[in-house]
Amino acid sequence: MAEAGGGKLSVLPDSVMLRILALLPLQDRLLAERVCRRWQRLARDWTLWRHVDLSPCRVTCQTLWHLVRRRFCDSLRTLRVGGKLWSSGKRRLFSPALLAALGKRCPQLHRLCLAEIDLRPIPYESIPASLMALELSYCEIPAAWFSSSTVRALTQLKHLVIHKVPAFSNYHLLNISSRSHLQMLSLSGTYRVTDAGIQAAAPHLEELEHLVLHDCHISDSAMDSVGRHMKHLRFLKIRSAYPLTDAGLACLATLQCLETLCLDVGDEISPDAVIALCQALPQLRNLKLHRARFDNEVIDKIQASLPHCSFSYTP
Repeated sequence: MAEAGGGKLSVLPDSVMLRILALLPLQDRLLAERVCRRWQRLARDWTLWRHVDLSPCRVTCQTLWHLVRRRFCDSLRTLRVGGKLWSSGKRRLFSPALLAALGKRCPQLHRLCLAEIDLRPIPYESIPASLMALELSYCEIPAAWFSSSTVRALTQLKHLVIHKVPAFSNYHLLNISSRSHLQMLSLSGTYRVTDAGIQAAAPHLEELEHLVLHDCHISDSAMDSVGRHMKHLRFLKIRSAYPLTDAGLACLATLQCLETLCLDVGDEISPDAVIALCQALPQLRNLKLHRARFDNEVIDKIQASLPHCSFSYTP
């Protein structure tokens, strides 16, 4: 690297050097600062600190504090962090103080993606208020999160992704949906979310355009609420949601803006119900059926009935 600083790379313009540095992993980018003064200036350029992915790195709380104090600034838009879920108290990545400092230093932080982090000691009020998108994967959260009793809500939140967060429940769903204007909601592996939770939250999700329900305990009752309240949906994915029947599927015919539909097709759903639903959706352009036990003749019949729709299926 030292030779590169004074060699052929030294003749490259700053714009090209910035593109090269942007391709480096974060740790290498930090090392590049030590090559020469020019590299230090370039490695600290704000354009390299707009979207930061720390998930491939083994970071500590001390590392995060260093980045918050020395590197992160109002240019930061996206931050991804992965941890070790069952870390001891001294090894926890986040603290209320660190999140408060992050929110203060980075007022334009719009997307926060956390994986395998124990957030139970973190008050909901510590989450940066500027967030428009929050993604939690394999995390632990406290029961009071998203609660309507908290002092401050994430009023700008538009996108919420919850993946394999076992504590996320109907209670959390109702609180976040009633206090935000969500446009995208993805729930995967949230077995505590049931029909009752979807029914209670649906009236608050009328602005939703993108919905994923994967491995949730829902049935026809939830589909009825989706059809009655979420009229602006453009993307809908329902996976492993048994036992859905023809009656539940018919409830989705009111989604006149729907463009993409992905479904698990169980034994209780007939080919005629699938065809009838798709023909009732004028904007539908993509249909994906999973676990379909239809024979080739039925598959051909479905495809022939949807000439303007891209169709795929997996057995």
